[in-house]
Amino acid sequence: MTHVFHRHLRQAYPVAVAGEGPYLIDRDGKRYLDGSGGAAVSCLGHGHPAVVAAVAEQVKKLEYAHTSFFTSEPAEALADDLVAHAPEGIDHVYFVSGGSEGVEAALKMAVQYFHETGRPQKNRVIARWQSYHGNTLGALSAGGNRWRRAQFPSLLLEQIEHIGECYEYRGRREGETSDQYGRRMADELEAAILRLGPDHVAAFIAEPVVGATLGAVPAAPGYWPRIREICDRHGVLLILDEVMCGMGRTGTLHASEQDGVRPDIEVIAKGLGAGYQPIGAVLVNGRIVEAMRAGSGFFQHGHTYLGHPVACAAALAVQGEIRRLLPQVRTHGGRLMQALHERLGNHPKVGDLRGRGLFLGIELVADRETRVPLPPADRTHARIKAAAMERGLLCYPMGGTVNGAEGDHVLLAPPFVCTIAHLEELADKMAAAIEAVLPR
Repeated sequence: MTHVFHRHLRQAYPVAVAGEGPYLIDRDGKRYLDGSGGAAVSCLGHGHPAVVAAVAEQVKKLEYAHTSFFTSEPAEALADDLVAHAPEGIDHVYFVSGGSEGVEAALKMAVQYFHETGRPQKNRVIARWQSYHGNTLGALSAGGNRWRRAQFPSLLLEQIEHIGECYEYRGRREGETSDQYGRRMADELEAAILRLGPDHVAAFIAEPVVGATLGAVPAAPGYWPRIREICDRHGVLLILDEVMCGMGRTGTLHASEQDGVRPDIEVIAKGLGAGYQPIGAVLVNGRIVEAMRAGSGFFQHGHTYLGHPVACAAALAVQGEIRRLLPQVRTHGGRLMQALHERLGNHPKVGDLRGRGLFLGIELVADRETRVPLPPADRTHARIKAAAMERGLLCYPMGGTVNGAEGDHVLLAPPFVCTIAHLEELADKMAAAIEAVLPR
């Protein structure tokens, strides 16, 4: 009997005992190709010698110092490194322990910024449906995943408004171009700002490429420049959640680079530490920091493990490796997409193959022509996960793709260190799992 409160209480889990490159190994010696990097975390695979050495060296020197008393050399070095490669205007970094903490901090920063500048009524946040921003209450309130929100309506923040997601595969109308669709969806933000009143809206938060909830969905062309224009016109801060899609996952260090948009605040986490230590960060525009410095001088927020020296040392080593691998992420991402098209492109239950870099999604449907989703009761995503694990593959399937209840997709986010042979293995096993659950 286990005393661990597992995510699923009627499920028996294999025990992971080792990791080797892109593989995890269980207690029975079975090897699993980590085709999703856990949850798009393990971008350098397992046992990377440079990161392991950095962690070991830092533990020997200093394992912890509370940030109300000290800063640390690893935190300062990592902040310098992140700012040197950040989008224009970013010049400070607030460290946290993960993505949900980062989103909580970003939301508070946005609201406190307007308090510090004499506009306390400017405290509303707009987000999107079918988004995911974390499971803590502020992050869950911002997130638009109806299934995750359903049990907790009494705890969610009413000050957060939601607009439609930019999901071209299902949202673009007949006769509408991609650019027209992108602008139409972006204009929902302006409509929401005008409805709430520009003097009351502090920020808009969204993922540049939607991960867990939609399955690697980039925005339509023109969407993000239009969003930036709307935010600037109404004095609204733009918060980009790059927890899953950032830090090289889409082929550029920041996913926003490919859309030509700069954030005021950006949240990063998973690829920041690559799983070697729990860490996240909020990248902040200098004018926000200076407003707080000139005002109260204090950000009303904090956690015990902010700027953890060992986590920062690990992340600094990870970042050096990631930037070297960016060209490979782009080329290998193209090869993996090609392999998926070769094996699944004509499958009658595969509706869409999408994504950027090594961040790819497979949407499954009952009918390719009508795009009707599979029956939710079939739990196709869960069955595919089980079929993949039987074959020694880890992937990230989810249900509720269309509206929080209907729809199934599989998210793939393999380590950047994968070889072409690993990608072929991933495609073969992924296709075999889908064929086993949804035979032609």
